[in-house]
Amino acid sequence: MDLSYSHAQNQRVLKQRNLLVVVAAALAGLAALLLTLGISRDREVVLQPVLQSPVTVSSAGVSRQYLEMITRDVVVLTLDRSPQNLEYWMNQVLAITSPRAQGKIKGDLLKIVNEQRGSSIAQFFTIQSMAIDPKNLRSEVTGELHTIVGNKVISNERRTFRYDWEYEGLSLRLVGFGMVRTGKELDQ
Repeated sequence: MDLSYSHAQNQRVLKQRNLLVVVAAALAGLAALLLTLGISRDREVVLQPVLQSPVTVSSAGVSRQYLEMITRDVVVLTLDRSPQNLEYWMNQVLAITSPRAQGKIKGDLLKIVNEQRGSSIAQFFTIQSMAIDPKNLRSEVTGELHTIVGNKVISNERRTFRYDWEYEGLSLRLVGFGMVRTGKELDQ
């Protein structure tokens, strides 16, 4: 009787083990399926509403609205400067710059910092129009560039500036910007 009881007990444990193996395999398959779906799906981050409607960022690409908002803010950052904020200005521009473009942009910014340091020349830009190309990650902004020496405005010139971007993961980074003249980009 002990032998038949022991055999029945072993069969019950064996059935439980086999059922556990089947459940574990099914869960592993489900986890692999969910992982595959999670990796292949576009990721989105919902940002706080800054405009009339909420803005989302997707791994599928940059929306026109998001690129326009970022361009608007970067135009103010890159084109409004005075001798009192040159270090901050340069560091903030470099903070939004792509690592692959930082060397060139830093060199260009250092030229401006060295030229403007100790002077009383300031500038600001008023946006009049913006052309956004989210497919090619390019923005062109036209407006008035105001130059001030001391407390006197010495020039107001209509200018167009081009901003080139890269989008990697969920991060939009600046790769270049400059003034557009006769179809050519001059470094800012």
